[in-house]
Amino acid sequence: MKTLLQTVGLAAMLAFTTVAAAANPVVGTWQLNVAKSKFSPGPAPKADTRTYTESADGITMIWKSVAADGKEVNVKSTFKTARKDHPVTGSPNFDTLAVKQVDSHTVHSTQKKGGKVIGETTRTVAKDGKELTLASKGTGADGVAYDTVMVYDRK
Repeated sequence: MKTLLQTVGLAAMLAFTTVAAAANPVVGTWQLNVAKSKFSPGPAPKADTRTYTESADGITMIWKSVAADGKEVNVKSTFKTARKDHPVTGSPNFDTLAVKQVDSHTVHSTQKKGGKVIGETTRTVAKDGKELTLASKGTGADGVAYDTVMVYDRK
């Protein structure tokens, strides 16, 4: 009986480890770490949180940010990594997002406004799953070019 319980326990641990390893590492809530981030042009936002969830429809991103001037932005999109344009709501800078999986921890996205490419981002989750980095380049709705690196800590 003891051996059976040990075998069942080991099997359960292996099954959990396999499921956990297969899970998308971006899923969860992420808080901006301003000290580790770079904003060009600045200034940095007052607050910035991203939440990613996974469903049959793909990954849903909810991004809530408060700019330095106090203006709030709430962006939402559900997408799959098929390089197809997916709608984005709430962003003044882009209205679609196309995502390509690079590896298990990295995706590359292209942002468009009115069908025109305005920016690109590489999103990487650290191997330990504790840090998310978004490196973005493009041109905002105001016509100003940006080159930012936003580093987030898992909440």
